[in-house]
Order: sequence, then structure tokens, then C-alpha cells
Amino acid sequence: MKVLVTDPISQEGIEKIMKEIDVDVATDLTEKELIKRIKDYEALIVRSGTNVTREVINAGVRLRVIGRAGAGVDNIDVDAATEKGIIVLNAPGGNTTSAAEHTIAMMLSLSRNIPQANASLKKGKWTRSKFIGTEIQDKILGIIGLGRVGAEVAKKAHALGMHIIACDPFISMDIAESLGTSLVEMDILLERSDYITIHAPRTKGTYHLIGDEQFEIMKKGVRIINCARGDIIDEGALIKAIKSEKVAGAALDVFENEPPEGSPLLDLDEVIVTPHLGASTKEAQFNVSVAVAEGVLHALKGETARNAVNMPSIKAEIRPYLTLAEKLGRLSIQLVDGSINQIDIIYSGEIAERETGALTTAVLKGILDILLRESVNFVNAPILAKNRGIKVVESKIELSEDFTGLVTVSAKTSRSEKRVAGTLFGKKDARVVQIDSYRIDAVPSGYMLIASHVDKPGIIGRVGTILGENNINIAGMQVGREFVGGNAVMVLNIDSAVSDNMLKQIKVIEGIQDIKLVTL
Repeated sequence: MKVLVTDPISQEGIEKIMKEIDVDVATDLTEKELIKRIKDYEALIVRSGTNVTREVINAGVRLRVIGRAGAGVDNIDVDAATEKGIIVLNAPGGNTTSAAEHTIAMMLSLSRNIPQANASLKKGKWTRSKFIGTEIQDKILGIIGLGRVGAEVAKKAHALGMHIIACDPFISMDIAESLGTSLVEMDILLERSDYITIHAPRTKGTYHLIGDEQFEIMKKGVRIINCARGDIIDEGALIKAIKSEKVAGAALDVFENEPPEGSPLLDLDEVIVTPHLGASTKEAQFNVSVAVAEGVLHALKGETARNAVNMPSIKAEIRPYLTLAEKLGRLSIQLVDGSINQIDIIYSGEIAERETGALTTAVLKGILDILLRESVNFVNAPILAKNRGIKVVESKIELSEDFTGLVTVSAKTSRSEKRVAGTLFGKKDARVVQIDSYRIDAVPSGYMLIASHVDKPGIIGRVGTILGENNINIAGMQVGREFVGGNAVMVLNIDSAVSDNMLKQIKVIEGIQDIKLVTL
């Protein structure tokens, strides 16, 4: 396998990968050049400089993972990657301190006119009165977005004697209070704040979050800091607000277009700027480089991908059930005939108390692995199911009469329906404990022969004779029945696959109703 790095990252991260996998570094590639090269690589690592477009992703025929050495992934077409089953991961915590410190530095520089005074003095001017500043102590700081960076800014600003208010619909009041912060609605934050700093991600909902209407609400003399994403602020509206003296100053590390060549913002004395330096410290570059390297290695090895942004979160308490769920999906789909249209999944007992999204994805992965010839994984399984019109119904039952935790999967097609259920013995050994209404205890692995038949003497023996004559060894056998002489199900674990001709021989045995070869 090979990894391509197209933006500068710390050498420590590169060396970490090189210990196990070949790495090529090629920075400053055009999109056309990247499209030409990407076909030879299983992984791509970028920072903010490379735009990983749908065209790049489609050209990456071997691509399995894209790593972003940083928090944001807005330069990566995550939807296109997800459709192709490519894991997208980032390094969200590695640059938190650096970004927060840069925000505080920008705020202090803005308050004390440090960049302007520095430039003036270096030109030989000693004009102290021109650069009278403002203290930040006892001022109100409004933080838009109280995630990792926003929370760290709150801590540091609190230590500097500021009063903190914040707006974030995804943060609880308890967390905000633990940071010495009051949660308020956006309009109240805009109205009360002396300083406003932005730490929200770039989404459709945050594009031009701050525009003419929002500047109108702000108090006169407010100061704006943006070290998050440039297009969260409407730059045209900001320019008007500065020229009208509604905004006393702005400190910008990010811009709608980067680099901001020809931007009128660069001509305003009230604006101080840096070229997207929020994460540009030696410590941050080391942290994100190593973190993304580790994540890419885990993903390429088929291990749990750390900080993946387009696959379900897999908590430790449900991981033992993942293999069981996937095998139940594979089993159910091989027992039905016809076109699949609905999957019903029931979680019972202890597992019903957990977050089961990853288990449902595992069931879908198992089903689609059998149905499709294309690559199916935890990233694209839900999309592939949706695109094929497969309805997924998930339900939970808190109590399970006979098992600590039980997963039941029903596959419904245009012609038939099959229900299988499984559990874990000793928290690790998967077992199939039910097929339709029949109780069994079978190990879901390898090759399995599953036959519906009438419960009468001689049938199992005849099946065993046919297998023996064809040198097929039986590793395990389970029979489930409703009552003596009624219908039953036979489950045989066998050491090798049986031919279609052997299945035909078994199917004509008197009393055999149906026979399926299942591969797990």
C-alpha cells in the first residue's frame, strides 16, 4: 500500500507511516495533477491547501482513506467519499491549544493596536497617542461555538477577567457553566458583547452567519475576531460595518477567499490580519501530523478508524456485538429468495440500552456484502441500502427472557421472509439461537447447511451419508423443532462448500422442504 501527502505536515507523522507503509510527498499539486496521480494510492493526507473534490475521489480507484491533518474537513467532499466507501478522518484535538491561543493573541492585538503600532514605529514614527487601546478586563466576550476551541478560549478569557457568554445549540447548560460561561440566544449575544469571537464549523447553516442584519443588532464599538472559517462572516457586510464605525475593529485569520488578494479588508487600518495561522505552531503541527498518521494506519489495517467523520461511533460496550450483527445480516439474506425490500432489527436486553447505530450498519454491511459485488464497509453501507430502496426498521425491547442481550434480524423480500436471532456467550462467542420459530445453538462461521424438513427418523442420516460420500466433514450439528413429528430445521457446520449437484441430491430426500448453503 502507498500513502500520498499533498500538503506540508510534520516530519514525525510522515516517519510514523514510513515505518510500515510507503509514503510519497508531493505538495502544490494542481487538481489535474492530483487526479492523474491519485489512482496509485490507498490513502491521501492533506491539510487545508488541497481541495479533495469529487473528481479527485472518483479518480482514486484504490483510495480507502483520506486524512485531514487538522479539525475541519470542508476542503474534502465527504459525501463523495462516503458514496465510494472511503473513510474520511481528521485530527480534531491536536491544534486546540494553538487555535485558542491565537484567538487570544488576536484579541489582545486588536485591543492594543499592536500590529499598527509596530508598523508605525518601524517606519521611524513615535506616535503614541494614535494607538491608545482598550482593556479587555471586565468586558463581555461573546463566543459563537463552544466546541473544543471555543471552550479553551472561554477558559483563557475567564482567566483574563472577561465575562463570557456563548451561543451553541449543541452544548448543555451544565457544560457551559463549568466553563464559567452563560448560554444565551444569538440575538442576545450580538446585542450584549463587547468582543465577539467565532468558533463554529463551516456548514450550510453557518455560511454568512454574521451579515448586515447581525451587525445591526451589535452595540457600537464592538470588536470581531474570526479564527474559524472565513465565509461565516459576510465580508462585504463587515466592511460596511467598519466604515460606519459600528464595528471598532476586526482581527481575521481566515477569509472568504484565501489568499485574500485584492480584498478591501486589507486596506482598512481597523483590521488586523494573519494568513490562517491558527494551527501553525510546532506543537500543533506535531500533534495533528502524528494523530492523522495513526488514524490512517489504523484504517488501512482494517482496525477502528480514530476520528472518522463519516462512519458511526463504535463504543466499547457494543464492539463485541459487531461481528454477531454482521453475521446475522449475512445469514438472513442467504436464507431468503427474491428481491430484498425491508430489514427489521430488534435489540433486546442489555444491548437495547446502548447506542446501536453501528450494529444496524453492521447488519446492513453483512447483507450488502452478499448482494453486491462492489466494496461495502461501515462508511457506505447505509447509503447503498438507501439507494437500493431497502427500508430499515429498528426497535428495542428492554427485557429479554432467556438471554442477556439478543439481536434479531428479519429479512423481507418480494417472495419470502426469514428471521434469525443471535447472542453472545461469555461476552465474546457469537451464537445463532433462533431461525424463524426454531430454537438452536449454532456457531455462525464458515460453511453452513441449513435445511427445513419434516421431523421424522432417517432424514439427518441420509443428509450425512451424501456429505460423507463426497468427503465433506461435519463440524457441528443442531436441530430445532416445534414438536415431535412436526416441522424442524437442521443446521450443519461443514468444513468445505457443497456443490449444486449435492444440494439437488439432498433436496430430493423425502421430508426435505428446503436446503441452503450459507457462507459466513
